[in-house]
Parts: sequence; C-alpha cells; structure tokens
Amino acid sequence: MPTSPIPTYPDKVLLAWAEAISGNEQIQDWLMASDFPELGVFCHALRNEATSRAWLRHHGHVHLMALLLGTEGEKEAVTWLRDNGQPTLADMAEAADNDEDAFIRLLRLTRKGGDGLWAQIAARIQGVKNDIEESNNDVHRIDPN
Repeated sequence: MPTSPIPTYPDKVLLAWAEAISGNEQIQDWLMASDFPELGVFCHALRNEATSRAWLRHHGHVHLMALLLGTEGEKEAVTWLRDNGQPTLADMAEAADNDEDAFIRLLRLTRKGGDGLWAQIAARIQGVKNDIEESNNDVHRIDPN
C-alpha cells in the first residue's frame, strides 16, 4: 500500500481538526468536504468506526492510522511513527494514551511561537479515547449475556 506523506496543514485546518475531534459535526463535515478529508475520517475512526479505519488505510494515510493505534497503546505503532520521521505524531499518540512526558514534549514544540496546538489536539484525542474506555468499563453498561 502506498504511503502518503503527511501534508503541512494550514493552521485553520488544524484548529478545525481539534474542534471536529471534540465532536463538532458541522466542522467535521467541513473537513470531509475539504482538501483534507482524511482529518474528518480520522474523527470517525477515532470512535472505532471500522469503515473509516479501512478508508484511512486504503487511501494511504497510514501515519494517521498509526496515530490512532498508538493512542490505543500499540507501542509498535508509536515506534513505526518515530522510525518513519513522525516524532510529533508519535508524541501525540503517547500523550493521548495518557503519557505525561509526551504531553510535555508537545508543549515544548516550537510551532510559530510555541502555540501548543499539537498538545491541544492530543488532549482532545485523549478525551475521546478516555471517554470510550470509561464507557467500556462502566458496570451499568456491561451486558451480562
């Protein structure tokens, strides 16, 4: 499968991605219709939608799939990101998987004055993943059958 390089996303798109991750469906739809539909699809894949994960793989967005898998504790995915020149995505995956050191590394990144945008996106991903995990472990939601 061909691998698409990670594009340099405009700040507006990254801010929209953060909002879409947090559940803003209108912005998620905007991303899906933009030149960066992979970010909108990522939001669905983050919520464990199998067809969205398949879409990311099929369209060569393996870096975003590795980010997702890394947020779920897949250490091999994080290693793959680092080995393939994506240390920021690797740190995002680890931070979203509740690694405080990775979160601190993201906060220290200098992106046009160190705005903390990567850390903000990782925190949004972390919130979604932690909500899913909490819901999965809720004894009131466990089906005894």
